[in-house]
Amino acid sequence: MKILFLSQRVPYPPDRGDKIASWHMIERMSRTHEVACVSFAHDDADLAAAEHLTGRGIPTTPIRHGERRKKLCALPLLATRKPLTLGVYGSGALQAEVDRQAVGADLIYAFSSSMGAFFLPHPELPRVMHIAELDSDKWLQYADRVRFPMSWIYRREGRTLLEFERRVAPLANVNVLCTPLEERLFRDRIPGASSCVLRNGVDLERFRPAPGAAETEHLIFTGVMNYYPNVEGCEFFVREVLPLVRRRHPRVRFSIVGSRPTPAVTRLAREPGVTVTGFVDDTGEWLRRASIAVAPLRIARGIQNKVLEAMATGLPTVGTSTATQGVGADDGRHYLVRDDATAFAEAVCDLLEADERARALGAAAREFVEEHYDWEVALAPLDELLETCYKEGPRES
Repeated sequence: MKILFLSQRVPYPPDRGDKIASWHMIERMSRTHEVACVSFAHDDADLAAAEHLTGRGIPTTPIRHGERRKKLCALPLLATRKPLTLGVYGSGALQAEVDRQAVGADLIYAFSSSMGAFFLPHPELPRVMHIAELDSDKWLQYADRVRFPMSWIYRREGRTLLEFERRVAPLANVNVLCTPLEERLFRDRIPGASSCVLRNGVDLERFRPAPGAAETEHLIFTGVMNYYPNVEGCEFFVREVLPLVRRRHPRVRFSIVGSRPTPAVTRLAREPGVTVTGFVDDTGEWLRRASIAVAPLRIARGIQNKVLEAMATGLPTVGTSTATQGVGADDGRHYLVRDDATAFAEAVCDLLEADERARALGAAAREFVEEHYDWEVALAPLDELLETCYKEGPRES
């Protein structure tokens, strides 16, 4: 089968949430199918990554994307009923490339609803829309966390994007969600559209325990640090949780590990014990040096790779219910789930003061991801999904 894969970012290297999932998917597809990618390239690194993928036998066409300029150009859409997302990720050049490569393709796989816009002109092909996050729901969560006028903009984006999702989702042979929770939200808001769950996985070799490497009283958070939910979560932790932890453990250190820290994140390094690393070559190495991972996210859907990676490394992990909701593990057995600042700080302190308890929690976490989140296991249903869509043929519009 010839599969045309569309993504907001060149799906390599697997160094952030969307690229981790999209890379493992196209690698799996390429074992038994011909896969070609058309993706936005956000910088020179993306151009180099596209060349790398092409050299590996996955022809990848990158389309230059200046996100800041596109955001400014999208602002007039506020006077319309069109989502800003479709302005930011709209592209005549990318559409032309999709149209060209659709000739001879057997199926189009769009990774994210915004990329689903590009398969609309091709009802002659089976189409899959992989909703990595239910974006309309994400924007509504943003709206609840900020003040006017951004709250109005985010709420409008959630509303208009949901209208778009309701229009495009029924045209896909199947809509892929990454957790049962998101599928329930999807079915509630877009009833009648075909859907299924395909979980994310974690690289169990890259993220592996290293007994004896952990540094005492070293807390860690990992993630791309210009992503608003990560920024908001770290600000919450540093401003409200960490001071409570430091009352009992004044020497505790907190590392914020991830690329592209915003000025707001960089300022957090002024607080006692806080380090902001920026980009690092190996997130796994940093995780192995920590004693506890924290996931203080208050805005999230889907499966958080940062939680899976910490668990795979054998780290005792404390997260909010929002950060852990898609994982499916047990509070108290595989990680600790706390939402308010006082309870979160108490859980962290308890683990710092109970080495045996912390080790047991980390060991159970590793065992859980080995059983449920090995990429080979997680993506096993993908082959049948593609074959079913291909045999079903184009969906009637």
